[in-house]
Amino acid sequence: MKVPFFDLKIQYQELKADLEPEILKVMESCAYIGGSTVAEFEEHVADYLGCGYAMGCASGTDALVLALRACGVKPGDEVITTPFTFFATAEAIASVGAVPVFTDIKEDDYTMDPTRIEAALTERTKAILPVHIFGAAADMDAILDIAKRHQLRVIEDTAQGIGGEYKGKKLGTIGDVGCFSFYPTKNLGGCGDGGMVVTNEERLSTILRALHEHGAGMQGAKAKEYLEGTEESLNLSEKVDGLYNPYKYYNYLIGYNSRLDAVQARILDIKLRHLDGYNARRTAIAKAYRDGLTTNVILPSYSDTMVPCWHQFVLRTEYKQELCDYLQEHEIGCGTFYPVPLHKQKAFDKSNARNTEVSLPVAELISSQSVCLPIYPELTDQQVQLVIDTVNRFYQEKAV
Repeated sequence: MKVPFFDLKIQYQELKADLEPEILKVMESCAYIGGSTVAEFEEHVADYLGCGYAMGCASGTDALVLALRACGVKPGDEVITTPFTFFATAEAIASVGAVPVFTDIKEDDYTMDPTRIEAALTERTKAILPVHIFGAAADMDAILDIAKRHQLRVIEDTAQGIGGEYKGKKLGTIGDVGCFSFYPTKNLGGCGDGGMVVTNEERLSTILRALHEHGAGMQGAKAKEYLEGTEESLNLSEKVDGLYNPYKYYNYLIGYNSRLDAVQARILDIKLRHLDGYNARRTAIAKAYRDGLTTNVILPSYSDTMVPCWHQFVLRTEYKQELCDYLQEHEIGCGTFYPVPLHKQKAFDKSNARNTEVSLPVAELISSQSVCLPIYPELTDQQVQLVIDTVNRFYQEKAV
């Protein structure tokens, strides 16, 4: 029996009868960008998360860039973040001309260590960017307390966290802006790329909507007023229809072309109905792993104040490469997230990031030991048990 690390085909086959007619309807409508399909999905996500505003965009990386810009992060500013995450987290900071400042993580759950943040603050610090790594919440109370005392924005990287909770609140709705990815392998994944930003502030929502579409039109005018304090007016008498909007030719900010297309929005809207069920199955698989795996592996310890959505199931082992090779020999997929912490990535050095020349020992330890096992809703109980048995057998053979 094979156990792939991920299998997109099963979910597609299960939803095919629902997806394909709806995709065809979007195609026949010829409303491919924006429109009611995207607006409905945004509304449904806002309702699901319990937040005020949700806006689709082109990717999770774009969501981070838009959030940083909307929060006023400018070239030369500093943003504190974690080195144990996907590259896009810090890449987005650098993309807006700001400086990523890496601080170490907690050994128990691999999230940002709030006790390390204040020592990294300078007069240039403008935001904190925690990551809900593998679908488990960062310590948001401590992070928000620091941010409030130092008048900093908090941008949640929730690319892996949709459906997870922290003290009864959905991840992504706790800070100033939450950023989501709909990459196909995410808990809520599209059939292509896509992302979303959410907020409870009308001001930030307006700026985000302006930035994601060339800083144009009435949103652009209002966003410029918010950001620069200059009152703008836009009074046009031309009629707006589905294909022609004269307002888009009046630009007030340098923004982006970062829109979620209608086909992806419809696919994601259908899958959103199943998200809680998918996450419940991930939770059941995680429980089976935690109950059945040998005590020779080290598992993260999560606070009872959070409800992980189990985007990944991670373990630590001193035999990282050996275990991965063994699993692959037995046709079981695995992932090594993340083999190189960001402060050691060649893309970052002292010219464009801070703390790249220091040791961040916990992040370096976790990177050297972390292995992720298959965890997706379509895994069968038999496949889960096979993974458990194979990991345990590896250690039994090591002991001989």
